[in-house]
Amino acid sequence: MEISLTVNGEPVTRDVEARLLLVHLLRDELGLTGTHWGCDTSNCGTCVVLYDDEPVKSCTVLAAMASGHDVRTVESLEWEGELDPVQQGFMECHGLQCGFCTSGMLMTARALLDRDPDPSEATIREAISGQICRCTGYASIVRSVQWAAAHPEGKRS
Repeated sequence: MEISLTVNGEPVTRDVEARLLLVHLLRDELGLTGTHWGCDTSNCGTCVVLYDDEPVKSCTVLAAMASGHDVRTVESLEWEGELDPVQQGFMECHGLQCGFCTSGMLMTARALLDRDPDPSEATIREAISGQICRCTGYASIVRSVQWAAAHPEGKRS
């Protein structure tokens, strides 16, 4: 079946099998390997992308369901050589260790800050509660999101 969607601001049209998952369209068909494929059961959250500005686990969305929608992957965060404040926060506050969960965490954090530019620690923890990080214990991830909230213009501020 033919689908058309927008991925990272670019129109995309593909002929896909009805059973193809969005994570596989992004990684295998479009080469956007920043979106990780982890557990395949929607438990880990490494595959989170923004779907019409809402974080979703792309391993639970059929590519056909994304037709007509806007999808943003972690590759969309960097713009013209500038890292997004969320990316900068993860660097400044050591929010990543092995990096496997990082792309999903970054996208979830970006969606949170777009909705709530000054979230509480509890709000941040709730937002990332659907994702598993086995390295950091979450404290550094929370600090990273707090850093991004305090520096909405990134290091330029």
